[in-house]
Amino acid sequence: MAWSVLALVGSSLVWSPAGRADSDRHREEVVLCTGSSDSTYDPPLTLASRETHISVNARYTCSVAPGRNVTATGALDGVSPSASCLTLGSTARLTETVQYDDGKRSLIAYDGGGTYRIAGVQILRLTGRVVEGRGKGQQAQRTVSAASDALPTECLSSGLPGSSGRAQLEIRP
Repeated sequence: MAWSVLALVGSSLVWSPAGRADSDRHREEVVLCTGSSDSTYDPPLTLASRETHISVNARYTCSVAPGRNVTATGALDGVSPSASCLTLGSTARLTETVQYDDGKRSLIAYDGGGTYRIAGVQILRLTGRVVEGRGKGQQAQRTVSAASDALPTECLSSGLPGSSGRAQLEIRP
């Protein structure tokens, strides 16, 4: 007799026919990473929107399975056609390579997002999809809260050359 499986996953109740629960769980990996993120902007961000090259280095601790954490590094690179001190632009196209210490990696293509600035802190949310490696085919979302090391007056003069902050990366089905 085949048994069905009823399980609580997060806050959702999931049913799977007999023999499917374990295979589905292994095929779709949920990864949650948190850590630090350092960005550089070329040219530096000013109040005027302009094409800007964005480069980011991140250091993460990632939960890759229940009770299993690994450290990882992330490297983002790309261009925003309309970045400024107020926004990095929702049309920025960035790719991130996440290299996990267990030898695996994820290549993520971000193609959407938004920027919010609250009391000197910039909140950036990128959305995309994992195109290679761990989590391939799944959705990815990266959120960074970053405070600039430069004074706000930098936006009016030479521009903000970079920012640092806390990052969270989620890879989900």
